[in-house]
Amino acid sequence: MLNGSCLCGGVAYEVDAAPGSIVHCHCRTCRKTHGSAFSTVTNVPRDRFRWTNGEGLLRGFESSPGKTRYFCSRCGSHIVASREGRDTVLLRMGCLDTPIAERPEVHIWRSDSSNWYDPKDELPEWSEGTRPKPAS
Repeated sequence: MLNGSCLCGGVAYEVDAAPGSIVHCHCRTCRKTHGSAFSTVTNVPRDRFRWTNGEGLLRGFESSPGKTRYFCSRCGSHIVASREGRDTVLLRMGCLDTPIAERPEVHIWRSDSSNWYDPKDELPEWSEGTRPKPAS
């Protein structure tokens, strides 16, 4: 069982299925929607997905013909997207609360990617948001 929610906790969902292929999407609409270099997403069966809280808080935006992105009207978290006539729902992995073992498989829409991020760059990692203090 997968569980997910928005930043404020007002909207929540569950999926009685494993995630599908996980991808990092660099398309322009994902970058603009999330204000980031890419969005990490996976597909799950629509008939195994259900809202468990706050469905009334959801708002939708048709970002391209037939594709609607749904977000919480209170905190702005983009939670899912769906395409008309498809039997899957696209989960935004940043809203997933359940730990999973699966890992992303590919970067897609690299032709549309930002010029300031390259997934091949190796960067230092910090456990928190500030530079670690040097050992004395």
